Amino acid sequence: MKYIPFFLALILAFNASAQSDMQHTPKGASYQLFTHNPGEKLKEGEIITFQYIQKTDKDSVLYSTYVSHQPGKAQVHPSQSVTDLMEIFPLLAVNDSVLVKLPTDSIFKGHEEQRPPFFAKRSNLNFTIKILKAQTMDEFMADMKQAEITGANKYITDHKLNLQTTASGLKYVITQPSTKRKPLKGDTAMVNYTGRGLDDKVFDSSIEADAKAAGLQQQGRHYEPLPVTLGAGGIIAGWEEGLLLLNEGSKATFVIPSSLAYGETGYQGIAPFSTLVFNIELVSVKRAKHATAAPAAKTPLKKGVYKKKATAKKN
Repeated sequence: MKYIPFFLALILAFNASAQSDMQHTPKGASYQLFTHNPGEKLKEGEIITFQYIQKTDKDSVLYSTYVSHQPGKAQVHPSQSVTDLMEIFPLLAVNDSVLVKLPTDSIFKGHEEQRPPFFAKRSNLNFTIKILKAQTMDEFMADMKQAEITGANKYITDHKLNLQTTASGLKYVITQPSTKRKPLKGDTAMVNYTGRGLDDKVFDSSIEADAKAAGLQQQGRHYEPLPVTLGAGGIIAGWEEGLLLLNEGSKATFVIPSSLAYGETGYQGIAPFSTLVFNIELVSVKRAKHATAAPAAKTPLKKGVYKKKATAKKN
């Protein structure tokens, strides 16, 4: 028992030393560098990739990119608030590690009702960060595009898809042919669909059984074919092109690169540079009135084959 005060004194001394090693930013964050790697510090405009762990003051883990296998990404820019970590990143080089403490009183200032019970007043949100990579925007974009191509090719191979590829990059296979007419621009296509990412996770469906099997919560959704007016610009380019390739009553699988979907920005939970996979059924087509072009004068060339009649120019 006589040693307990001695150990307590050691612990208190250690904590005091750790606190004294902490430095402070102008906006109120505290930080401690664990490593000082050679090389240039992170620069404004660079895209950085980093691992991080979020913890409470009581060492409870709130989030870890090591567990999610999804490193953080951010573009370095001038700091707007203590919470954006932009005071910290320019202090670091690639492979540096740092502990950052953000005061929760600053995080929840003006909206205290959002403060979780595990963040008491005067507590901190703690980040342990390791910088993995720093890239120019061009380097980052090239990496993302290559990663998308690699992921799409792996998906196609793993699922043994025998696809055709159009000039734009749309990949498709018709899984149920039909001899009915194809739609034209201006027609309204009635489409059943199920959309997936390359992880095979369903993100949307017009088919109730598919939605329920995927656990989608689509409150108030009426499960019925979606009306799509072709050429009106209300759908992604991959659908616009792909539906014109199908006959009424046919089914197909589309593998749509991000350049024909939601591109470099993503949309409503779909990440940037996401190739999308759709199972499509062109249920029916409502025909629009199409102008009939006047027939061109034709001259017989040989049986069953015609060409336009040439018109001589007058001098």
